[in-house]
Amino acid sequence: MSSVHATEVEYVIDLAGIFVFAVTGALVAVRKRFDVVGMAVLAEITALGGGVLRDLVIGAVPPAAFRDVGYTAVPIVATALTAVWHPHLERIRRTVLVLDAAGLGLFSVAGAMKALTFGLGAPAAAALGVTTAIGGGILRDVLAREVPSVLHDRQLYIIPALLGAGTATAASLLGARGYAVTLVTAALAFGVRLLALRLRWRMPRARGFEDHA
Repeated sequence: MSSVHATEVEYVIDLAGIFVFAVTGALVAVRKRFDVVGMAVLAEITALGGGVLRDLVIGAVPPAAFRDVGYTAVPIVATALTAVWHPHLERIRRTVLVLDAAGLGLFSVAGAMKALTFGLGAPAAAALGVTTAIGGGILRDVLAREVPSVLHDRQLYIIPALLGAGTATAASLLGARGYAVTLVTAALAFGVRLLALRLRWRMPRARGFEDHA
């Protein structure tokens, strides 16, 4: 694949992930009864926080979020759509979790691919893929006064992100890159996250603590 085409793939994946994560941030704001300004703030931070951190680490400065109007415009569009079409209150949490899982998969792959493009090795690329996926969600949860999902990974949050980023990195090193590969690896992380939620897969607690979850 040419470098130009690879860049296009990364851009499309980035925007898709930004939109999905922005919706999750806006939905959390709805559940917290924030106004539209609060919705927009949570949408922007959720969507862009992890990517900004990734770009700072790999030296892609100023970060893409500050160089391309699309990165900041997409969360505004997501906020507007969410304000009008958000589901009934009793269904918001389920929707948030599903969309968050989708964003997790998309961002883990996008982050790993961009790190590889900047010459990082496989382990670092996979780690930055995870960082891209979880960074904005951590900021969202802190601002919404909730315990960040990553701090109770017994629900398998980091593991699906690592699976998506690691698989995408391995595929890239083997010469397989493109829309199909990125979508399949993102779907892998998404699917594992959803299965963990549906089947209540859990990581173990420290010894001596009972599990009531």
